[in-house]
Amino acid sequence: MNPRTTVIIVTWNGRTHLDGLMPALLAQEAPGGFEVIVVDNDSRDGTPEVIADLASRDSRVRLIRNPTNEGFAPANNRATSEARGEFVVTLNNDTVPEPGWLDALVTSAAKDERIGSVASQMVFAHDPDTIQSAGIRIDRAGIAWDRGSGEPRVKPGPPVPVFGASAGAALYRRAMLRQLGGFDPSYFMYLEDVDLAWRARLAGWESVVTPSSVVRHAHSASAGEGSPFKNWHLGRNKVWTIARCYPAPGLLEYLPAIIGYDLASLPYTMVTRRDLSPLRGRIAALRGLRPILRSRTRLHQTYPGGWNRTREWMEPVEPPTRVFARYQRLRDILSHRDTR
Repeated sequence: MNPRTTVIIVTWNGRTHLDGLMPALLAQEAPGGFEVIVVDNDSRDGTPEVIADLASRDSRVRLIRNPTNEGFAPANNRATSEARGEFVVTLNNDTVPEPGWLDALVTSAAKDERIGSVASQMVFAHDPDTIQSAGIRIDRAGIAWDRGSGEPRVKPGPPVPVFGASAGAALYRRAMLRQLGGFDPSYFMYLEDVDLAWRARLAGWESVVTPSSVVRHAHSASAGEGSPFKNWHLGRNKVWTIARCYPAPGLLEYLPAIIGYDLASLPYTMVTRRDLSPLRGRIAALRGLRPILRSRTRLHQTYPGGWNRTREWMEPVEPPTRVFARYQRLRDILSHRDTR
């Protein structure tokens, strides 16, 4: 009998995280059982050997070894194609799930077949009383951010509707992933979950966050917060997500705000950190825009009337000072972690 849920972990040189992650994960319980697929993106730190040994002792664990670093999005897609579960859970390698995490995710998803994704309450590993992400929020300037970031941890309770789920610790209904084609593999990593959440909303799927499902997360442990690598991918993938997903009526109305806020975000990194990677990422996005626009046409032809289904989830554009304050709060939280 196939397990009801498949948990996918994509890892690249994340050996140091396994001692916390794997025991906490394998101690979970979930209705209908679960399996674990670890996709290793050509790690050189002993990760494949550790997982292979674990798989030899626990039949729930499988290892997929990639000959190169394929990135987060393609690796998750590959594992999803081999998953046996009705539900697919993506889990970052730098997380530690608390007891009851997986049970709460599956129970929430099983309540309503219209629910395509369920977000966890992700808290900071160094400060587990503070939320890192409790779903995705997005405004009409196309800016996406973590719901609840920096706020006090929420007590266990019933699911709450959200725009979408952060893929760092999210459940997806496999039927939805098949319908939408999963993550866009060209994203490699970052904002692939925002793109998927937006496409799911356009297609009429619902999403909730389950406060009872808690994961401790060492935020940006793989690539590093503010690194040129991360900034380049964020810059490119943001442009692609807006170009593909934003319904035409809203895009035409809010295009000045989209461009204005995006241009205003560049000087901070370029001047204060002498980092041109956000600009280079946006240039790369424009150069690779043609296939994104083709997929945009297919998406909105398949799911017409998307503005009516998504604008209620797209929040008003806030003053630049408040947008900046969101990111400053995250930097303050992480700087406190780094000084411990």
